Amino acid sequence: MKNCKRLILSILFLMCMGWLPLVNGQELKEAVLPEKDASQFVNITDVVPDVILEIRYFGTYNFVGKRIAGYLQPTALLTKRAADSLRAVSDDVMKMGYRLKIYDAYRPQMAVDHFVRWASDIPDTLMRRYFYPEVDKSLLFVQDYIAAKSGHTRGSTVDLTLFDMTTEKEVDMGGTFDWFGVESHPDFGGNPETGKYTGKASPAGRTITEEQFRNRMILRAAMMRHGFKPIDSEWWHFTLKDEPFPSTYFEFPVKEL
Repeated sequence: MKNCKRLILSILFLMCMGWLPLVNGQELKEAVLPEKDASQFVNITDVVPDVILEIRYFGTYNFVGKRIAGYLQPTALLTKRAADSLRAVSDDVMKMGYRLKIYDAYRPQMAVDHFVRWASDIPDTLMRRYFYPEVDKSLLFVQDYIAAKSGHTRGSTVDLTLFDMTTEKEVDMGGTFDWFGVESHPDFGGNPETGKYTGKASPAGRTITEEQFRNRMILRAAMMRHGFKPIDSEWWHFTLKDEPFPSTYFEFPVKEL
């Protein structure tokens, strides 16, 4: 009886982690193990030599406050198809006086698992004032800031911003990468479909300027012109529409290939 209870609890845990999803609400399908083959990936800098890398999860300035599991070198990887499309984006924004600056690209499953463990450790709020001062850490799963699966792990998603070659500074987007809050949403301060600025404030009373909203739209438009799609919650996050591995999650570490 005790062994049976343990089995049921184990299955429920795996379901919550996304490793044993339900099929038709009843049957359990076999867990999909993360793929370890990196042969279809490239170093982004080999394909897009003009990018700037600031790999946040290799360092300690991130929402966890520690180097994240699986980041062995401060480099960035993508599938070959996604990297080729990103090269087109880079060529595009270079004509406007910008370079691309990358915070994260391919993310191994072990890193996502690290995020899940951290989010479950409620007392660990080392970096709260920098990234989630108005969000109760116990709600990070409920509000979808942390999940057991990430599009990054499929290898065709990138987190990035613009770098101004004239000022030699990051373009002011009115908010930091990985900020947990409505201020990170692409529609904060305006309508991303029309490009119209509204200046609407967040519940905390924060706003962004018209220039900051316009800067977000420059990045968004360039990415979308070359086959990347945005998401509703992060202005910096884009996934290749025709990603080559839409249902494969990879596990190999981030290091030079």
